[in-house]
Amino acid sequence: MTTVTKTPAPSAPAAKPERKRRSYRALEPTGLGVVVRWIWLSIAGILSFFPFYAMIVLSLKPGKVVELPGSLLPWNDISFSSYEQVLSGQNILGWLGNTLIYSLVSVVAVLFLSALAGYAFAKKRFAGKEVMFWSFLAMVMVPFHVTLIPTFILMAGIGGVDTYWGLILPTLANAQAVFLMRQFIQGLPDDLFEAARIDGAGEFRIFLRIVLPLCKPILATLGIFVFLWHWNDFLWPLIIGKSNAMFTLTVGISSLQQQNVPLSTMLAGSVVALAPIFLAYLIAQRYVQEGVTGTGIKG
Repeated sequence: MTTVTKTPAPSAPAAKPERKRRSYRALEPTGLGVVVRWIWLSIAGILSFFPFYAMIVLSLKPGKVVELPGSLLPWNDISFSSYEQVLSGQNILGWLGNTLIYSLVSVVAVLFLSALAGYAFAKKRFAGKEVMFWSFLAMVMVPFHVTLIPTFILMAGIGGVDTYWGLILPTLANAQAVFLMRQFIQGLPDDLFEAARIDGAGEFRIFLRIVLPLCKPILATLGIFVFLWHWNDFLWPLIIGKSNAMFTLTVGISSLQQQNVPLSTMLAGSVVALAPIFLAYLIAQRYVQEGVTGTGIKG
């Protein structure tokens, strides 16, 4: 007598709960929601771009009375004489060079020092690390104007007035940069560092060969921010730079107001000052979003 064994039928896959389906559907934008979002974003984009548009158009109309809305039409009486006056008559190129030195040297120094400090605070163990880090971070809550006079007295005492190193040195201790670097480096796996130490690599070699290459996104993002901070800095360059030859663009363009320079010339100088910032962002824009999303959300 043969026994027949019945093979159980394969069970059907469990259906997803209806509640999850409803939650997924609720997240999907409707047609009306997409249109409304597009309209609001378009309005916000136009309002944000309008001051730059007005600055460029008015800089191309020297010697004209500003009449709205006729002066904002780009095809009426365009001339580049304001840019010729700025680049030839004023010391714009010298101010541009000072600003580039101030910004680029500060970017390199701040990124290197903040990466070193961020690596130490994130991956090294030493007594008083947390107290030291949060004490250093507390500098963010202290307004720069409070320390402005003591900083100037110190720099004047060591001969830093009207010099490049006196302009750059006080801006290198950047608490925000250290915080961002620490947050990013904390997310790097410890196995990489342990493997490098087993292979005989020293701490500085680990920093150069492992930490810096992995930190390219946050370095690019932080570099853009630091570049903007120094490029647009006005108060400290105004105080530490005494001669016209040491003016940065912000200080130099502001000094044009005291020389009864036409509005179109001042706006042309502002456009010249804006161009390097725009180019810097275009170069590093692909790292900006990745760097921002990789910091601030890690414990």
